[in-house]
Amino acid sequence: MTTQREHGEKLKGGADEGWDDRVIPCPDSISKFNIARRFEGRVLRTWIIVLACVSFCFFGYDQGMTAGVNASNHYVKLMGYGYIDEKNEPQVTDGLLEGGIVAIYYFGALLGCLLGGWAGDKYGRIWGVAFGSVWGIIGAALQASSMNVPWMCMSRLINGVGTGILNAVVPVWATEVADHSSRGQMIAIEFSSNIFGVVIAYWLAYGLSFIDEGNSQIRWRFPIAFQIIPLIVLLLVVWFFPESPRWLVKDGRHDEAKWVLTRLRGNNSKETQKEYRDIVESFDDEVKFIQKNGPTNYWTMVSGTGKGGMHITRRTYLIIWLQVIQEWVGVAGVTVYAPVIFRNAGMSANQANLISGINNITYTISTLIPVFILDKYGRRTILYWGAVLQAIAMAVAGFCSKANDNGQGVGYGHAATAAVFCFTFCFGATWLCVPWVYQTEIFPLEIRVKGASFGVIGWAIGNGWLTLLCPIMFQSIGPYTLVVFAVCSILTIPQVWALYPETNLRKLEDIEYLFNIASPWNWDAETNYKARMAEKEANRAAEEIEGVLKSGVDVHQVVSKED
Repeated sequence: MTTQREHGEKLKGGADEGWDDRVIPCPDSISKFNIARRFEGRVLRTWIIVLACVSFCFFGYDQGMTAGVNASNHYVKLMGYGYIDEKNEPQVTDGLLEGGIVAIYYFGALLGCLLGGWAGDKYGRIWGVAFGSVWGIIGAALQASSMNVPWMCMSRLINGVGTGILNAVVPVWATEVADHSSRGQMIAIEFSSNIFGVVIAYWLAYGLSFIDEGNSQIRWRFPIAFQIIPLIVLLLVVWFFPESPRWLVKDGRHDEAKWVLTRLRGNNSKETQKEYRDIVESFDDEVKFIQKNGPTNYWTMVSGTGKGGMHITRRTYLIIWLQVIQEWVGVAGVTVYAPVIFRNAGMSANQANLISGINNITYTISTLIPVFILDKYGRRTILYWGAVLQAIAMAVAGFCSKANDNGQGVGYGHAATAAVFCFTFCFGATWLCVPWVYQTEIFPLEIRVKGASFGVIGWAIGNGWLTLLCPIMFQSIGPYTLVVFAVCSILTIPQVWALYPETNLRKLEDIEYLFNIASPWNWDAETNYKARMAEKEANRAAEEIEGVLKSGVDVHQVVSKED
């Protein structure tokens, strides 16, 4: 392990190994209003989850709100991409314009995640959350007051920037404060709140659709403005929460890092001390590598220049692609265009909106499943099962919807609706959480938020691309759009099997051994991990014996006592 003096300013502050079992005093730099002064252990981590859930609820609400806005009569006429028929229902004539207004939000998210990666790594997770909240508030206010297409597009772009920042920073913050045995559970809880936000958006839109027979401006302006509430809560409250101990180590604030880590774990045990030491040693290795190979930035992460053995570029593209294919299994289409899918199954616009709301309640319930299974069965197994079940559900929905269109019986429409429900439930229980957990786990501390931001880029590309093409696909091939999604689900299985190593129940600092090899294959990653972990444990044992010898204690007594 290198010493802090070798890193100069980078490790200012005392990363000493002389940490004993005494109570770690709270540094004066920690605000007296910080909740870590009052809470510790599971209770403190729960409060952090609660705040992260506020952010994810906004994220889900912002997505789900779009479907209700697109179904508003006044909005359709104001934006000029359709007309209102004799049944007082909107009919889209320009699917490209409708999809473009939706998709530009995801372009904003793409820009925002890059800002979030920079801010979160440079200024910390807390400042990153506040930064994203400000962008979101401004974008939502402008969006709610939009009067034409350019105004709406620009405001959705700004709103998307806020979402991108929060989506890059919040999952990393949550992952870094979680215990390694419960990282998946923590992110899964956040995504339950995410889909709960979708539910709120759908039912709010459904209730407002009865005002003035659905023709009122409030039907779309109020839901957009409503998202400002959780963003204000985030902006005001986040300052009272503890910073990630891993970022504090990165910033050289070791006294704060030790204290925050002991509060998060609820003790100053040998295991907590070992975790702190692993964090410091891992970051020391990163700094040495940077001194030798040059700094890491977005360009080197994408181009692969200057990073040698850390193989950051491979991880970057793995994360981007995992998020893209997550959207192309069909969830983006169901989230934004669920009313269209149900109308293709033979329902009226009002019935389609009602069923969409019920579907999202089912979706929320399904997200509780990974809370209990994600850390038990692992990331890969859950992705396999999800891909198979989603493909079956989407294929049934597509073929039954087509049969209903051909007039082969109303039962086919009901079957298609049930299949969409099954797809939503299976996705919420499997594919929803895993990519978001994975992207926070596989990058080193120095660039962890930057790395996670590329996952948001993948999410934005997949979502934006799909929401842009969905109206066109529904107009061109109709229900067979769902069959395309089914094929995409099946194609994910060999990709996950060959390219994505298992990260479950492995410490963030140890996951590095899965990726710092030249081979892209999962089986080689596992071999390297086992070899490096054995080497690490042997070195630790040798260090302990050396320390005992220096202290003059009988080595055999120490070894027998540990056994």
